[in-house]
Amino acid sequence: MHDEPIGGRLLPMHGIHTIDTGFGRPAFDAAYLVVEHGRGAIIDSGTTHSVPRFLDAIHAADLRPADIDWVILTHVHLDHAGGAGELMKHLPNAMLAVHPRGARHMMDPSVLIAGATGVYGEEAVRRDYGTIVPVPKDRVIEATDGFVVDLAGRALLCLDTPGHAKHHIAIHDDRASAFFTGDIFGLSYREFDTANGPFIIPTTSPVQFDPDEAHASIERMMRYEPQAMYLTHYDRVEDVKRLARDLHEQIDAMVAIAKRHAEDPDREARIAAAFADLYVGRAKKHGVAMSTEDITKLLRIDIKLNAQGIVVWLDKAAKL
Repeated sequence: MHDEPIGGRLLPMHGIHTIDTGFGRPAFDAAYLVVEHGRGAIIDSGTTHSVPRFLDAIHAADLRPADIDWVILTHVHLDHAGGAGELMKHLPNAMLAVHPRGARHMMDPSVLIAGATGVYGEEAVRRDYGTIVPVPKDRVIEATDGFVVDLAGRALLCLDTPGHAKHHIAIHDDRASAFFTGDIFGLSYREFDTANGPFIIPTTSPVQFDPDEAHASIERMMRYEPQAMYLTHYDRVEDVKRLARDLHEQIDAMVAIAKRHAEDPDREARIAAAFADLYVGRAKKHGVAMSTEDITKLLRIDIKLNAQGIVVWLDKAAKL
């Protein structure tokens, strides 16, 4: 069962509203509005282009921008955090909580902008993410491991969860028995849902992926026995124990593929092709009725990024 998106007729489960940020395509990039006793916290900010969607979501939840006390970022990749500075301009009482490694990038996003520009080009960054603006220093709080965000008496526990990125936190909501996972608990697109439940794959990052840390972070979250995970890509998933096993299996399979092709001159392309075969095979075994071509098309960007991330990890591991 999934939470009803903002604007739906049903009340959201546990006061958690799903916001489609509009990044990429519909039902691709989610943020969340948590409401407790007339106060709100936003988990992840989408891009600068997403700000009107957040303001609409706040209004639809019968709140005002002044009722938002917190913006919490799972990490500072631009699809999760690029709109934070602009969003904070509209939320006069909100503080921003972010991993200590990410805090400086929110106060001065120049490194984030330069990195994205180097990969995608200036025009693409402006088109996809908008103008990225800093968050004032006095509104930024470093969410160290174990930091608790108090939302009108509702505790949102921030846990250091590296593996996808070293500046990553997951937020545990005891009230909902759930985590807001950012990217550490993988990607699960609703198009792949079957009678067997959601389908999931891991997500690396081109710079900081570490399989051992990813395994450890998943296990750390599972020790809280969550009933659900709220993913950025995309929305609420249940059947959490099975999904965790699937992620562990695939991380190990991806590492094995990477090592097998480590010395190939065209290793990234070969790894990407093998990842595609891995994900398509598992999707079809899961009962996904799409063609191989359609599955690959939907996962095209993720396959490319996962291959890039594992290659960076290979190079780092080779130097140890």
